Amino acid sequence: MSFMKFAATTFAAACMAFQAQAADITIRLAHLNPEDPFASHSGAMAAVFKSLVESNSGGRIEVQLFPNGQLGKDNEVIDQVRNGLVESVISSSGGIAQHYPLVGVFDIPFAFPNIGVASKVITKDSSFGKKFTADLEAKTGLKVLGLLDSGGFFEFTNSKKPIKTVEDMEGLRIRTMTVPTQEALVNSLGANATPMPWAELYTALQTGVVDGEMNPVPIIAFAKFDEVQKYLSLTNHLITPYVWTMNEDFYKGLSPEDQYLVSWAADVATDAGRSMSRVIEASDKGLPALAAKMEVNAVEPAELEKFAAASQPAVRALIEEKFGAEGTEMLDAMMTSIEEEKTDF
Repeated sequence: MSFMKFAATTFAAACMAFQAQAADITIRLAHLNPEDPFASHSGAMAAVFKSLVESNSGGRIEVQLFPNGQLGKDNEVIDQVRNGLVESVISSSGGIAQHYPLVGVFDIPFAFPNIGVASKVITKDSSFGKKFTADLEAKTGLKVLGLLDSGGFFEFTNSKKPIKTVEDMEGLRIRTMTVPTQEALVNSLGANATPMPWAELYTALQTGVVDGEMNPVPIIAFAKFDEVQKYLSLTNHLITPYVWTMNEDFYKGLSPEDQYLVSWAADVATDAGRSMSRVIEASDKGLPALAAKMEVNAVEPAELEKFAAASQPAVRALIEEKFGAEGTEMLDAMMTSIEEEKTDF
């Protein structure tokens, strides 16, 4: 080995050793989706957060990423965070619902008129977001680092037929998250809601255990549901949150400077994730990629009014029944925030 090569190898090894010694704080961050920051919003969030925290801490803080549900199902990983086994997780509303059922208020169908309003309401800095995150933190003991939409509006896919009217929903077995309000939504349209964890969904669609599912276009795309679903019907009927949480004791144990760094990096990363969803929707990775393999149809506005008329009362009734005055108050706060943001458009 030449002297120059030896010196370079020794220098690289020394740098690695220095980095290992310098990283005296480790943040393990889990999420359900692909690691590729250009494939999913949570992948983008995790990548940006890791880069910002590690570079701005001078290597004192290491961020270890666990994408693709490596640490378990969504609600299981939240358990791990609450118990201090994992520091942080970016979760779907289905996972959060097992720990904070009031997330079901987001399941009022056709509540958000467009993605602009949704982006303004579904953030921890909005008037509603502050109320929602404060209540979630008080009841779970988790620190909320970020709140954003799950990738866009939900659409229906299935393997049987195009969905053009409410009547087309009749008898279809549609997977939902394990959230009662989503089950009520699907059942109110004449379909049969089949709740199951995300990790089981692709196989369930492939084997015919369920006929279809509902998700935003970016999630349908990266999950490759076009391989096991024939029809995509654009309904824009629902938009749900992803909630990024951290173990509260871990967060409080950080120095004030590191708390600021973690919170700032999470804010920037959340914005990056929200933007990545819009990029995927607008690129050939989104709807054009799905349309190349699936039959895509947009449901007519007059029919969407019938979807709303059938589903909104059912979901509101369940919220009022299941959560009482507390649920009604949270739902009304969200609807008020939506109406306020509409005035800016």
